[in-house]
Amino acid sequence: MPGTKIYFASDFHLGVPDRASSREREDRLVRWLDVIKADASEIFLMGDIFDFWFEYRTVIPRGFIRFQGKLAELSDSGIKITFFKGNHDMWMFDYFGKEMGIDVVSDELILDRNGKKFYLHHGDGLGPGDEKYKILKKIFRSKTCQWLFARLHPNLGVGIAQRWSRSSRAQNARQEVFEDAEHEWLYTHSRDLLQNQYYDFLIFGHRHLPLNLKLGESRYINLGEWLSFNSYAVFDGENLELKYFEQEPA
Repeated sequence: MPGTKIYFASDFHLGVPDRASSREREDRLVRWLDVIKADASEIFLMGDIFDFWFEYRTVIPRGFIRFQGKLAELSDSGIKITFFKGNHDMWMFDYFGKEMGIDVVSDELILDRNGKKFYLHHGDGLGPGDEKYKILKKIFRSKTCQWLFARLHPNLGVGIAQRWSRSSRAQNARQEVFEDAEHEWLYTHSRDLLQNQYYDFLIFGHRHLPLNLKLGESRYINLGEWLSFNSYAVFDGENLELKYFEQEPA
């Protein structure tokens, strides 16, 4: 039977920087899922789960079968799992829904749990600046772009995407640094959202830095990533806590 806690995690970037380290990360994620399945009612995986993902009509990217198998096991046991599209895996379509009963969210999700209100989003394309990416996001998410990419043979299409991802933060393990809340664009975006609607928790991925910051009567949470931090959040029905799996934060 499903438990009562809600778990949130993001930015696994399965596939980089190489096969061996990605496999170690996949094994670690399977261990984490094995631990939390005892008390989880819902799991929200909030984008960039894969460093690249594209679902052809009859083909999906090779690998990550242990991770997918564990998700299928948890979903079959009654734990509700929700995927968010990130900037690296925005080309998720219906595979996870049909094969595993996993909901896929394209943008934000607003929900109420036990009297608490949540705003959830991967975090890409929000806040001020980064106009180039915002334009690219519209192009990549267009039906025309998806149709054209699907015309490529998977060997060619995935190869192009893997070369593209070599410039990513995950591939190059760039160290993220916290200066102050005012320099956090998702924090300032959250403050703007709160001008129009109250949320107890505003939760994002994308930033690659675990953060749990007070924002008035609310809290801004960034989930960090699993290349360095193994960070995630858990809501017990009253409080939301940022945690680290198999390690303590530096």
